[in-house]
Amino acid sequence: MNLQGKVCLVTGGTSGIGAATVQKLAAKGAHIVAASRRGASEAYPELATIAEKYGATIQFLEVNVADPEACRNCVDQVVVNFGCIDVLVHSAGGAVRGGLYEITEADWMSAFAVHVHSIFYFARAVAPHMAKQGEGAIVLLGSAAGLRGCLGSLAYGVAKGALPQFARSLARELADQRIRVNCVSPGVIRTPFQDFLTPEQARNNIENRIPLHIEGRPEDVAELIITLIENDFITGENFVIDGGMTMRIV
Repeated sequence: MNLQGKVCLVTGGTSGIGAATVQKLAAKGAHIVAASRRGASEAYPELATIAEKYGATIQFLEVNVADPEACRNCVDQVVVNFGCIDVLVHSAGGAVRGGLYEITEADWMSAFAVHVHSIFYFARAVAPHMAKQGEGAIVLLGSAAGLRGCLGSLAYGVAKGALPQFARSLARELADQRIRVNCVSPGVIRTPFQDFLTPEQARNNIENRIPLHIEGRPEDVAELIITLIENDFITGENFVIDGGMTMRIV
């Protein structure tokens, strides 16, 4: 897919990996709607400069992705504003703390509403528009935490673990319409999501948990997302980007 002039919806698009993806898409000349709970981005003032330089358009929408109606309305608004939708990058999400005995039932349900159910709502809304155009690309944001057992984040790990299978099932169902669906599972990426880590925990990640001994950057993940959007022969796959963390034994 040539991204020049394509219409892209990025959820969670005002911070971290989502914001980095918005920047990369703008540099490709795409038109982007960044949807998030806070609506507009003040953290990335350079977006306007990037958009002007590459002839892109960047709009912001305030959307609660846990709300089915809000997801559908978001897609409707994108189509009203641009006439179509070519790409969905679902980056919205957040940490969910607590093990089996600590997490509340409300937080458990919320984890699935934000990370899993929202994809169902968005996919049902965007797929007919993509099918009408004869192609489309959907990229889901999983996590290394969804591939291995992680203490203290039961709901987050289980919800994120559902996303690679969600991508495979969607990819198979939508392949005849040439709608490609893939999942990206990042490891330790330096975003606000990691701000809860103590200096000791951050150092342990680099020294002991990540074989490459560096944290990832949002830009690293965004580059992979762009590749999956542009490559017309990849679908139904989960790509791990974690510095080797989940492949290690010792």
